[in-house]
Amino acid sequence: MAKVVGSLVSLTQSSIKAAMPQLRIIQRYAMVEMVPPTPKDIPAIRAGISKLITSAKTGAYKNITTRDALLNTLVAIEVYCWFFVGECIGKRHIVGYDV
Repeated sequence: MAKVVGSLVSLTQSSIKAAMPQLRIIQRYAMVEMVPPTPKDIPAIRAGISKLITSAKTGAYKNITTRDALLNTLVAIEVYCWFFVGECIGKRHIVGYDV
């Protein structure tokens, strides 16, 4: 039994040591990507929204590449799924509310 526990401890330590470089990269990206927008970002957000509205009015969205359309679809699906994950977290149940 002690042999199994010792091997489990060494396996855990080696796994943590191997995962540290990837975890540092994830932490660095999370610190950049997960911050809320600052006041200096507001003009860029407004420009993006106005570009989106103009594209919808003029039909310019029909001229995007297939790759861009696929990426936009994947982003929309991600936002949609995060909405439902947030709902499940908020109600603390997968199906229905606990009344």
